[in-house]
Amino acid sequence: MMPSRALILGTLALIAVLSPCGGEDDIKADHVGAYGLDFYQSQQPNGQFTFEFDGDELFYVDSDKKETIWRIPEFGQQASFDPQGGLQAIAAAKQNLDILMKQTNSTPATNKVPEVTVFPKSPVLLGQPNILICFVDNIFPPVVNITWLRNSKPVTDGAYETSFFFNNDYSFHKMV
Repeated sequence: MMPSRALILGTLALIAVLSPCGGEDDIKADHVGAYGLDFYQSQQPNGQFTFEFDGDELFYVDSDKKETIWRIPEFGQQASFDPQGGLQAIAAAKQNLDILMKQTNSTPATNKVPEVTVFPKSPVLLGQPNILICFVDNIFPPVVNITWLRNSKPVTDGAYETSFFFNNDYSFHKMV
């Protein structure tokens, strides 16, 4: 009796899926470019489209301003990116999320507990001004409000906030 073609293909697919593929040490990359990373989340409806190189953001598309924001402004003098491509990717991600939410009864994602680290930009010298940096890691979903306070009052002058950066485990991090 001859096994059916579907049975053979199914067996081969199962073998491929269950085969050991090695670990993280098998392949080493000198550089990694992540182009067109996008997400959309519904808790505070917004999305993001990002290009990264070796884990550093090159630019992202601001969906509110509808423009490309270069991490280092000089990058924008050497290259360009039409934000419409990023906005279309965000719109597609939103549409896909809406479909998935309907198909899965809108089961919410499990929130992770963010890890916050505050450190000075330069070595601390008594009586000398310094800049504080807040690094927030393990963010999921990508929704977080970070506010600097001085004497219980919000500080906005000189404060800069990065967009969300992707982690390998699909959580996010950002700096303020």
